[in-house]
Amino acid sequence: MTVNQQTLQFADWYGPGLDGTSPTETQWADLLGRAPDKPVTLINFFKLREKALYQDDAETVSGQEAFSNYASVSVPAMERAGGRFLYVGPFQGMFLGETEDWDLIAIGAYPDLKAFTALYSDEAYRGAFHHRTAACERQKVIVCGD
Repeated sequence: MTVNQQTLQFADWYGPGLDGTSPTETQWADLLGRAPDKPVTLINFFKLREKALYQDDAETVSGQEAFSNYASVSVPAMERAGGRFLYVGPFQGMFLGETEDWDLIAIGAYPDLKAFTALYSDEAYRGAFHHRTAACERQKVIVCGD
């Protein structure tokens, strides 16, 4: 599968990303265009909603509960894909730079692009991603690695 085909597939599965809940096609293409044998590290910043916002309004749980529902599926899916967390914990504040307000930081590491794409291709992970979207008021993900 080409980078373009994979980009379109992920954008189809996760949405266009125009609202900040998933990567845009350009962001998918940039990540998927990286050297396939190099490690990928993602630094995730999450600001959780007081009350989760599901599209169908069927669930009435807190943002923390919705995020826990996402994590209960995403952590094992990440491990199956070959990734691991370097850190997951509360945001404590800024030491340098502009002040930002976040609730949770998660640093995930993948040995290569194949492990990363395995996670985002995992059916259980895709099925749980809506909990992340419902839980987060906003999020930021920074890509690091070679």
